[in-house]
Amino acid sequence: MMCAWSELLSILPQWLRREVDALGKDSLREIRLRMNSPPELVLGGKSHWLKRRVSREDISFCVNGASRYSPWSAATAAKGYITAPGGHRIGLCGEVVCQGGAVTGLREIHSLCIRVARDHPGVAKRVEPAGSILILGAPGWGKTTLLRDLIRRCAESRPVAVIDERGELFPEGFDRGIRTDILTGCPKPQGIDMALRTMAPGWIAVDEITAREDCVALVQAVGCGVDLLATAHASGLADLRSRPVYRPLWENKVFDTVLILRKDQSFYGERVGEWN
Repeated sequence: MMCAWSELLSILPQWLRREVDALGKDSLREIRLRMNSPPELVLGGKSHWLKRRVSREDISFCVNGASRYSPWSAATAAKGYITAPGGHRIGLCGEVVCQGGAVTGLREIHSLCIRVARDHPGVAKRVEPAGSILILGAPGWGKTTLLRDLIRRCAESRPVAVIDERGELFPEGFDRGIRTDILTGCPKPQGIDMALRTMAPGWIAVDEITAREDCVALVQAVGCGVDLLATAHASGLADLRSRPVYRPLWENKVFDTVLILRKDQSFYGERVGEWN
């Protein structure tokens, strides 16, 4: 297991850094910071509460440390998250700024959900790297971790173009695989089109299909003869089919195999066959 632990600690206020380092290096999954409330550390699925309350300055310290004042981080903050060094994702909640009905930023941030990024080489070793593969599961069940290792496994035989929209799949220090080409910070539809035109991939990999535009771009890629590696929020094939956003995937029979995660981060595979 690999985790950019020092990068995580560097974005925390000094008092919180000591507490986190003492308690959570091996089992920490999330840090939840809410203004004027005690920090919540999720350790192995259980919550541990610290005594000191989180201040406005503590929230600002974390946001500034994670974003490094970069324009790209400011842009993703409008979508409700920042990707910190080491691939740790920080969810943001607070007072939003809207223009023309669209969220353009956050005026004040009240809460943070810091999800710890960990790499587990070998978790995909029993997956046969053939055809298009979709990973399903709930948030926090290990979809990104499994996808990352599956990408490395597939890259042993053919080039894999990774559209790493949030910079979480392969942060600095994580093993990228022998034939992996990564496009970071690009929306999935545009990134898929760019990879098709320029990189001659065997697979295209994306994390978290969330919009119909993502699905349409994946259908186009399959039509060009490329296999796919992807993740989506669903508990299984029946749940996937019940969600309208994913309709283009099963109508076009895009994926050959589905890997379904359980809460304990184990998984099982199903051949798709006839989606209907």
